[in-house]
Amino acid sequence: MSHLFQINRVLRNPQTQSILQRLYSAASTGSKEHIDKLVKNDKVVLFMKGVPDQPQCGFSNGMVQILRMHGVEKFDSHNVLEDEDLRQGIKDYSNWPTIPQLYLNGEFIGGMDIVLQMHQKGELIDELKNIGIRSALLDEAPKEK
Repeated sequence: MSHLFQINRVLRNPQTQSILQRLYSAASTGSKEHIDKLVKNDKVVLFMKGVPDQPQCGFSNGMVQILRMHGVEKFDSHNVLEDEDLRQGIKDYSNWPTIPQLYLNGEFIGGMDIVLQMHQKGELIDELKNIGIRSALLDEAPKEK
């Protein structure tokens, strides 16, 4: 059997094609172009460990809870634990070393520490307003002193 015939046979094998497809997909998920599309896909995009209904770390859970306190229930989320290339790619993209990461209208807002500070200072209400989302915290009755 010639070498070309053997190579052709291996490349046509469904298992080989499946492996090559996964390798190609994994390599492209961490690319700047791919991540650029992800962060611009929705008004609110969260890169986290786990999924909103089942966060896999306390910081990711905290980020989801902050968004929910503001009434933000619809947002894109990406579980970086399922894709190491995406996990590293988003860190490179933002030049921020930690997960979770929040993006509003394609702009990197920050990690949990930054978003928590913005929430505590009321700045997140304004950021959400700037992208057309009214924070549910504005609808709460004022607390008596």
